[in-house]
Amino acid sequence: MLERRLDDKDFLVIYIDGLHCGDHCVIGAVGVDTEGHKRVPGIQEGATENGAACRDLLQNLVERGLDPKLERLFVIDGSKALRSAIHAVFGAQAPVQRCRHHKLQNVVERLPREQQEQTRSLIRAAWKLDAKDGMARLRKLAEWLREDYPDAAGSLLEGMEECFTINRLKVPPWLHRCLATSNLIESSQSGVRMRIRRVCRWRAPMPARWVAASFLATEKNFRRLMGYRDLWALKAILRGEKDMPGNVKQVA
Repeated sequence: MLERRLDDKDFLVIYIDGLHCGDHCVIGAVGVDTEGHKRVPGIQEGATENGAACRDLLQNLVERGLDPKLERLFVIDGSKALRSAIHAVFGAQAPVQRCRHHKLQNVVERLPREQQEQTRSLIRAAWKLDAKDGMARLRKLAEWLREDYPDAAGSLLEGMEECFTINRLKVPPWLHRCLATSNLIESSQSGVRMRIRRVCRWRAPMPARWVAASFLATEKNFRRLMGYRDLWALKAILRGEKDMPGNVKQVA
């Protein structure tokens, strides 16, 4: 896996997340090209909170041919180290979308059960608005939560702007389902977990080897990204193509 060249891979979206293997953690990446095809470009032993491991993963992708000058969307969890590594390797302008599923979970788990469903609905409604209005709604919600549930309010405000990256870029709403969360890579990781579930003893460097072998086996069953027919719109937005139409219509 780590010897495969990436010169001919135009990844438009890269999902990154960590996978626990006993006491070890392996960072994995799944890239989606402009045609919606998925591929695992690389892995790196270490946690997403480990800045050096995150940089090593991304620098390895560049060394194997991934063009750092091409604009692409990164979808990650709330790791500050991973976000910093993306900006260090691909530039501060690289757009990063925070996983909304993790954000929602982090907020509501800090609330009593009777407050969770209403808060969940309000947050989801705000994410459907444009970035400016949506963030204004969530700031008001945070003000309401702060008096009785300061931890939930703080979690809601932390990294809030990156939850609206696809809104700010004006990505068509029908692509939000596959770009707003890290569900894609988590689904891929489930295939890895299934294949390593019987491993009981984890010793370096075996975690990375087992995960790499399992990812390669899982990769054979990858399907194209849901909504792949509309990825041309995301490419036009990210790469600044002049033929981007004024009113984008969903392709059936």
